[in-house]
Amino acid sequence: MARHDGGTKNPLSLAAAKQLGESYWRVVGIGVVFTLARFSEAFLILRAQNVGLGAMWIPAVLVLMNIVYALSAYPAGVLSDRINRTGLLALGLVCLAAADLALATLANLGGLALGVILWGLHMGLTQGLFATLIADASPASLRGTAYGYFNLSTGVAMLGSSVIAGALWDAFGPAATFLSGLAFTLLSLAGLLAIDTSGKGANDRDP
Repeated sequence: MARHDGGTKNPLSLAAAKQLGESYWRVVGIGVVFTLARFSEAFLILRAQNVGLGAMWIPAVLVLMNIVYALSAYPAGVLSDRINRTGLLALGLVCLAAADLALATLANLGGLALGVILWGLHMGLTQGLFATLIADASPASLRGTAYGYFNLSTGVAMLGSSVIAGALWDAFGPAATFLSGLAFTLLSLAGLLAIDTSGKGANDRDP
């Protein structure tokens, strides 16, 4: 293990953070906002109960979501190797925004089904793309550090997202929860469109 001044070198240091560069931290920022938008799937279950889905059919919500996710993940992976990854991620964010809108405004079984299908589709389109964008935006020599900072940041955001969603649900109802998700999704989409990420390993070289 590398040593520096008689001690173990800390990869999550301020110096390493500065070396990662502005493009990397923009991707991290977008990832954090996206994580705030994508709260726990438990809220899909709560919405199903809220619109009157029978108890015996509640598991079907996650089954439907995972079927759509599974069916879309492979084609999305193939597309990510052929087209601009930022565009594919943007499409996934549009699907999440549409899911939030449906779940917030259509308080019936049809709206629930539409929202769950779109939620699964967004998962298939976006799963793993942020990891690829992090690799593209970070120097090869700091790739492990880059993933460490990203996972730390999004892990904290993931905890916060469900806390915020739960508080909004209790205070204002399900529509407020999904509308907040919509707002975070649109903010993430705006940030994504504002950065220039080619998605084809533009930063594979060491600085």
